[in-house]
Formats: sequence, C-alpha cells, structure tokens
Amino acid sequence: MILLLAVVLTAAWVSLLVAAPMLPGWAGAIVYGVGSLICHQIPERSFYLSGFQLPVCARCLGIYGGAAAGAAFVWIRLRSGENLFPMAAATRRWLAVVAAAPTLVTVALEAAGVWYPSNVARALAGLALGGILAFVVVSALATLHYGECVPPRPTAPKPPQRSI
Repeated sequence: MILLLAVVLTAAWVSLLVAAPMLPGWAGAIVYGVGSLICHQIPERSFYLSGFQLPVCARCLGIYGGAAAGAAFVWIRLRSGENLFPMAAATRRWLAVVAAAPTLVTVALEAAGVWYPSNVARALAGLALGGILAFVVVSALATLHYGECVPPRPTAPKPPQRSI
C-alpha cells in the first residue's frame, strides 16, 4: 500500500507541475509557491506551457518525472513478483553512480562556463537521477515490515458464556 502511495504522490506532483499554468489562480499560486521553495525558477532554464513558465526548472522537472517513473517501475516489478535486485550490491551502487553522472556532468560544465545545455538536455539528465533515486527509496520502502517487529498485544481472555 505504501508503494502505491509513493507512485500516486510522485505522479500527482509531476501532473501538478505541468498543469500549474492552467490551474485556477489560487491553486496555481500554491504550486508555484511550493516550486519556489525547491527550485531557483530561472526563466531561461525552465520549460513554458501556453506561454507560462512551469513552477520548476527543466532539470527539476526531469528529476521529478524520473522519480515518478522509477516509483512506478518498482511497484510494477514487485506486483509481478519479479526480483528487484538480481544483481550484486556493488553493481547496484555502480548503477546509481552512472545514473547520477549526466546531471553531475551538466551541472559541472555549466558551472565552469564550458557548456550551457538546452532545457531538454537538463531534463533528460535529471530524468536518470530521479529514476534511480526513486528506485532506491521505493525499494527501501518495500522492505519495511513493521508487523514482524512489533510483538502482538496481549488480549484479555473471553469470559465464559452463561447458559440461560
């Protein structure tokens, strides 16, 4: 249930980000306000929809889109009964590094003034990072089994039934 909630919440957040320019004034303002808390919202680094800037930059949108896709991937794999981790732990760590590399490279080159990637390149780089982060977090959530950790509560014995 918690995995499905993660999928729904990430997908809903991405949907709100894309729909924000078309939402009623107060609802759009809330999404843009939350976006301002988590993103620089630089106009040149953002996508536009119907002439309106989205609430987060292209890289953030890619990260959130990747997170939604990664969460859905884990949920679907677990529902089908497939093993999420058929590879060794070292291979999983290497996969995380490889997935983060595009974002790290675009940020580093941009900061050095060597390359200014397009918004599409920023979003695609963020997509891989968001996907692997969601994969790790949602997979960790899938391993939580609180019922096994908590001892059952003692219950009072039932009183004997009286015959009439």
